Amino acid sequence: MSSLSDSATLRRTLQHARQGDRASFTQLVEHYYPRAMRFALQMLRSREDAEEAVQDTFLRVNDNLARFRDDAPFDPWFFRILGNRCRTMLARRKRHHEVVEYGDPPDAAANSSTADLRHDGFARDVQRALAELPAEQREAFLLRHVNEMEYDEMTIVTGAKGSTLRMRVKRAIDALRGKLQALQNAGAFHE
Repeated sequence: MSSLSDSATLRRTLQHARQGDRASFTQLVEHYYPRAMRFALQMLRSREDAEEAVQDTFLRVNDNLARFRDDAPFDPWFFRILGNRCRTMLARRKRHHEVVEYGDPPDAAANSSTADLRHDGFARDVQRALAELPAEQREAFLLRHVNEMEYDEMTIVTGAKGSTLRMRVKRAIDALRGKLQALQNAGAFHE
């Protein structure tokens, strides 16, 4: 299997996938799956929800690949679909939690969203701090610092302006720094 990390190979693979070549689409899935899962896990904080979001994203990509423009960058298009799916699931979860607050069975509330993420030490501290960020800040931080997107690509993914995204990233970094500093001061910081 060739790496899709260079743009010429990615373009060629996309063209073949658009023409219905299943092996090329499989290459896309294998290439994007780890990044997509990492993003979805950090957005949704549940392995089950993340797997559903990623699976739905690949289905939507497959269904709409013929409409993807050859001259457009693929990463922002892909992560826009994934981001939209994650936001939809977060909104559904919020509605569900609101219903639980008004008396639904408590077992639904026991579906801990962080139970699926297992990390040790510092990574776990960062994951916890990241999970406490507002969804928009978490998304912006993940796109910028985990998926290494440029701000113009992030505008495609989120639909937000570049200045808004820069502010979200800055606020996310400030909040993370504050949360990690508080853990360190409390002696609960893992190294």
